[in-house]
Amino acid sequence: MAEETQNSFPQTDEELNNVMQARREKLRRLQDMGVNPYPHVFHRTHKAAEIKAHFEAFENKEVAIAGRLMAIRRMGKASFAHVEDSSGRIQIYVRLDEVGEQSYEIFKLSDIGDIVGVVGRVVKTRTGEITIQVLQYTLLAKTLRPIPVVKEKIEGDKRIVYDAFSDKEMRYRQRYLDLIVNPHVRDVFIKRTRIINSMREFLNQRGFLEVETPILQPLYGGATARPFTTHHNTLDMTLYLRIANELYLKRLIVGGFDAVYEFAKDFRNEGMDRFHNPEFTMMELYVAYEDYYYMMDLVEQMFCKIAEDLYGGYEITYQGHKIDLTPPWPRVPLFEAIEKETGFDLFGKNLDELRQIADKLRIEWDESWGEGKLIDEIFSEKVEPTLIQPTFIIDYPISLSPLAKKHRDKPGLVERFEPFIAGREMGNAFTELNDPIDQRQRFLAQLELRARGDDEAQPLDEDFLRALEYGMPPTTGLGVGIDRLVMLFTDQPSIRDVIFFPQMRPEQYKM
Repeated sequence: MAEETQNSFPQTDEELNNVMQARREKLRRLQDMGVNPYPHVFHRTHKAAEIKAHFEAFENKEVAIAGRLMAIRRMGKASFAHVEDSSGRIQIYVRLDEVGEQSYEIFKLSDIGDIVGVVGRVVKTRTGEITIQVLQYTLLAKTLRPIPVVKEKIEGDKRIVYDAFSDKEMRYRQRYLDLIVNPHVRDVFIKRTRIINSMREFLNQRGFLEVETPILQPLYGGATARPFTTHHNTLDMTLYLRIANELYLKRLIVGGFDAVYEFAKDFRNEGMDRFHNPEFTMMELYVAYEDYYYMMDLVEQMFCKIAEDLYGGYEITYQGHKIDLTPPWPRVPLFEAIEKETGFDLFGKNLDELRQIADKLRIEWDESWGEGKLIDEIFSEKVEPTLIQPTFIIDYPISLSPLAKKHRDKPGLVERFEPFIAGREMGNAFTELNDPIDQRQRFLAQLELRARGDDEAQPLDEDFLRALEYGMPPTTGLGVGIDRLVMLFTDQPSIRDVIFFPQMRPEQYKM
């Protein structure tokens, strides 16, 4: 049969209070009947999807399932309902004669959203819908708040939704409610885990060691960003939530590890938009005795493995764009890409010249910005949105890359690349700077930018310099933004759609 639902989500505070009061009254009636509305355990034997996929093996056999009531169709002494577990939905058929008066009364006091357990036989209705004919009905959790049940129907294996629960504000604030009402959201986060597992498998097979480095750091570094600051009472010292784990992973290369990686929670005290959240996940890796050419090959292989593991091939779709991840990806020097899109050759230009070009391109800039920041802003506005198919932008100016090694063939540049897909940067990689004297000079240049007002410039890290003075082998490193990667591979438009609990402004709670 086509599924019928109750679409009675309250629209006003008064309606909500009335509904919640009615549910509490049902709770009281259940307790008066001697029913425990929150029992300790229910032993289920199967899930909905398994039963539906293998009906012939389950037909007329007894099963026990548990899940949330998502639709109820009452018809006197017999009723239909749909129960949804983590695998999907299945119809149940509850008859007074089968379950007895008390159990049927419990069912009558059940609401959409309640969590229930049923024991019954697997059958098909006259219309061919796989159904559990209930023998035992158990309430497992009485819900006191209504869920926004959408208008929908089931036709065959298709779930047709007429008014999806799409309030972004409520979905992000109450992710648990979003997951209850929108099963496709669960699929996004299942794919997120599969993507991370695919990357782990890829790196582990190549001999990388997964490690952990500090989140609370006495000195932040490894990126250009403002940190979150805290205070340790016992040590009476300021600490920072890490903005990157780069400098600690390089210390491990100094210590003798050949290849390490870490999935790291990073924190940056900066603006928020659909590509940025103050708390985000990065995967960084470092390999001794290799360079950025090796890393470009590795990125191509890793992205292709993710696509194959998820979709069985190298082609994906993102926001209407057909994207082909098949290697090799184009490798375009940064200054060539800018000149192609703007007509201006920025290489070798001083700060005043760059400001004049930015003005001609109608790009706003700040007095505190140096040459590198200006070049990066021009690139971000004029070039980045055009890079839909996978592209490596390579060879950046030294002023923009304080941790990258000078280019072996191109004076004034460093061996750095960023992979771009669907108009967005997906990572950042260098042939790493391992000359401690050069590195100190780069840090000092960053301090000059800080003195001019650039509060995202990197501080000088004496302990990291000391580590380099003990000798770090030739090394290449890579950072990949996991949240953006998940956005790409799940076709989601906002970073908030791929983070379970994105940062939000405080709300005023209503009891």
